[in-house]
Amino acid sequence: MFRAVARIFRTPDLRRKIGFTLGIVALFRLGSFIPAPFVDFGNVQLCLAANANASGLYELVNLFSGGALLQLSVFALGIMPYITASIIVQLLRVVIPHFDTLYKEGQSGQAKLTQYTRYLTIALGILQSTTLITVARSGALFPSTAGVPECSQLITDSSWYAIMLMVITMTAGTGLIMWLGELITERGIGNGMSLLIFTSIAATFPSSLWAIAQSRGPELFVAVILIGIVIMIAVIFVEQSQRRIPVQYAKRMVGRRTYGGNNTYIPIKVNMAGVVPVIFASSLLYLPALVAQFNQPTTGQAPADWVVWIQNNLTSGDNPLYMAVYFLLIVGFTYFYVAITFNPEEVADNMKKYGGFIPGIRAGRPTAEYLDYVLTRVTLPGSLYLGLIALIPLIALATVGANQNFPFGGASILIIVGVGLETVKQIDSQLQQRHYEGLLR
Repeated sequence: MFRAVARIFRTPDLRRKIGFTLGIVALFRLGSFIPAPFVDFGNVQLCLAANANASGLYELVNLFSGGALLQLSVFALGIMPYITASIIVQLLRVVIPHFDTLYKEGQSGQAKLTQYTRYLTIALGILQSTTLITVARSGALFPSTAGVPECSQLITDSSWYAIMLMVITMTAGTGLIMWLGELITERGIGNGMSLLIFTSIAATFPSSLWAIAQSRGPELFVAVILIGIVIMIAVIFVEQSQRRIPVQYAKRMVGRRTYGGNNTYIPIKVNMAGVVPVIFASSLLYLPALVAQFNQPTTGQAPADWVVWIQNNLTSGDNPLYMAVYFLLIVGFTYFYVAITFNPEEVADNMKKYGGFIPGIRAGRPTAEYLDYVLTRVTLPGSLYLGLIALIPLIALATVGANQNFPFGGASILIIVGVGLETVKQIDSQLQQRHYEGLLR
């Protein structure tokens, strides 16, 4: 392996791609610390320190932005608008036939879908930046610091042109992040957007581990590291696991040439949904708390019973009901997302068109039913696995009192491991193209 790493830096083209990628990543991290116009950086840092062990409605977005959201920086929105836009465009394939037609057109259709995703990303950037600035002006960005007057004075100028300039700056930051990700895909080592998400999440690991070491001592810190290694090994094992369905292609004569006759397989991963169900479930669980937050009573009045119930049961991650609802939502969204992204009937029709068949299964509808049978049963352990991984930070919050930024669990560990494996595979394939042994051999 060490010889393979040395060959990477001895290969000019690959060395240049890795250097370019690291340069873009450094630029991306720099933008996460540059405050947006009319933001009081001193007050923001003071409120961040006071809010260090609290969990709010914006922790998920803050995780994907590498901590830039709560700092109100130029890159405050991070890559989250693009992730949301990509998921929406993917889901619209089921609702809008034109999107499904574009998806099936190949490269030209994919280019149009990518363009739609970019437009939707900018629109979501405008919406989210406006919401973020409004929340920051109201003093609700750091809910656990209600008694700190500086936390309601994060914006130094509330005039309309100042707000507009902040919205334009944050939206432009989202567009720039999207462009940087595409540059990494084209001129770097690939997976540009995924690598930027990886960078954002990995940047929060040292601070989270250091906070555990300071608050809980070195013994718990070492225990967390060991548990994290075990969790990462388990995640790698599951992420690499797949059910391979054998497929044979019949021989056919075209002129004087013989085509087909080869054997292949359809890989059905245990976790086909990736991290999307965790994002869906987290976003949906934030809605009741958000509604309750905007229905606070005026001074001297008691809150409504439903507001009290939501605040007691659906806002804190250490609540058993919150954990149960979160787990069930992840399981349900996993089945929903897999059903959208993998169509057994479409796969069966394509196999029949090109003369492929599963040994022992008739082509056409029986093949689709068999694929659906296998997919349903493989998705069950995958959904349970996602639910358990997502509950790790909440269990840590309930048992040892660690905050919800506990690094080895939830969406963070899934993305870190998944993107890391894909990046290693990208570098490995490029090494093998140059007749070298890969990193994985």
